[in-house]
Amino acid sequence: MHNPDYDSSNCLVKIIQDCEAMCEHMTAYVAKQPNVEMRVRQLRLLRDCADICGLTAKYVARCSAFAKDIACLCAHICEVCGDECAKHPDHASQHCAHVCMHCAKECYRFAMA
Repeated sequence: MHNPDYDSSNCLVKIIQDCEAMCEHMTAYVAKQPNVEMRVRQLRLLRDCADICGLTAKYVARCSAFAKDIACLCAHICEVCGDECAKHPDHASQHCAHVCMHCAKECYRFAMA
């Protein structure tokens, strides 16, 4: 039997995991940039975002009673990280900002449902 709730939570888990992977990748990318000392805030937020995404994906996947609560926090952190990445003009940061904002939007949608 087809369960649409399962499909939608699987889709959300994938979005969150993609954001986690992007932030992990960006952490390594930013750390290698010549102006890394000017991007300390971005690095910290990328780490926070990757960590909360990893945890949130687990909570959503197992249908935890706290999934909506943590998704709301995840959305907030993704939004702040996305805003910071958007301040940097390089293509990788702009793409990361887009991924983080998409994750934030979907986590907020899940949390408010």
